[in-house]
Formats: sequence, C-alpha cells, structure tokens
Amino acid sequence: MKPEFWLERWQNNEIGFHQTEINVHLQDYWMHLRVPAGGVVFVPLCGRTRDMTWLRAQGHKVLGVEISPIAVRDFYAENRLKAQTKTQPPFDRWEADGVTLLRGDLFDLSAGDLKDVVAVYDRASLIAFPADMRQRYVRKLAAILPPHVGTLLVAMDYPQGEMPGPPFSVSEREVRDLYEPNNRVELLHTRDILDENPRFRARGLTQLVEKVFYIRPNG
Repeated sequence: MKPEFWLERWQNNEIGFHQTEINVHLQDYWMHLRVPAGGVVFVPLCGRTRDMTWLRAQGHKVLGVEISPIAVRDFYAENRLKAQTKTQPPFDRWEADGVTLLRGDLFDLSAGDLKDVVAVYDRASLIAFPADMRQRYVRKLAAILPPHVGTLLVAMDYPQGEMPGPPFSVSEREVRDLYEPNNRVELLHTRDILDENPRFRARGLTQLVEKVFYIRPNG
C-alpha cells in the first residue's frame, strides 16, 4: 500500500486495525526470543500500539517506525510522555522514556537506523502489505537488520477472495516461502478467531485463522 493510504486512514480515524489492549500473543510467546534486558526491539508500522509500552516494561528499549504523524503524536500523548523531537531526514525522530519512533516511510530505513536492534515484533506490518510488497518488505529488513535478529510474527490466514485487505491473508506456506531457507520458521500458535471478530464476519469472511511464528536466522 502507498503511504497515502495509511495517512488517510489515520486522518479519517479508520483504524480498526488498532488494538486497545496489549496483544495476548506478545505476552505468551515473547519469551521464545530470549531478548536481553536493555536490548532494542524493532516494531515496524507500529502505529500507537500499547504493545510498545509492554515491551518497555519488560526492560527493553523500543524502536518503531510509523508513517502517520497522528499515530506518533497520539502514542506519546496517550502514555503521558513528553517526547523530544528532531528532524533527521528522511525521518522525524521522537523519543521519550526508552521509546523512539521514526516518523516516515519504512522503506527509507537504513542499516544504520537499525544497528542496535536485537529483535523484531511484527503484529501489523507483514499483513499490511499486498503480496508483491510483502516480498519487498522481507527483503528490505533482511538487508538492513543486524545478523541473528529473531522475529515474533503474528499473521492472519483467511480466504483472500472473501475480503480485500488490509489486513491481507498470509498463509503458513507463504511465511515459509518468504523467510526460508535463510531462517528457521517455527509455528507457535494457530487458532480460528472469527467468532471473536464479528466485524470480519460482517465483511464476508467464513474463516479467520491467527498464527504466531518465531523466525530466527540460521547460523
């Protein structure tokens, strides 16, 4: 999706993808990554998710990237944090209490931006992209992340023809095609959550399976 799509969604408050509660899978499976205290966790397309406050409470530093200035501003406001801001083209950098958000396009990130990252938490990034951009996204992160960085990935799998994304359907087969053979892909959790999400049933879905993966580089 083009940046303008997400900017318009935030501008119009069309943010059904935003979760008001901390993601249960993050809490249940984060331990698998064995992230050291003080390590920097990268959260792509972070929005204003409260998951970042949970990661910070575990003793990690957080680095997010987000296209919407509304989302970035609201994150700090909702958490009563007074952020220091400065412009470092191509990003505006916001920082407070160990949470740094880069306001700009994820595809403008460089290896220097992510040089201190030790883990990735992806709940809303991979599934935000159509198929051709998913390949570009995975290649981009592989090129700029430090070696040996593991990822906790939350994906949705549903009959794509029943509903236009985003969120887009990403099957386990596609996850493996995207990340293997350079990584080990471990399926940690799978469950049909359609009954818990009537808005998706209203959009025509007959099945909505949430899957959680632990992705770790080989070697």
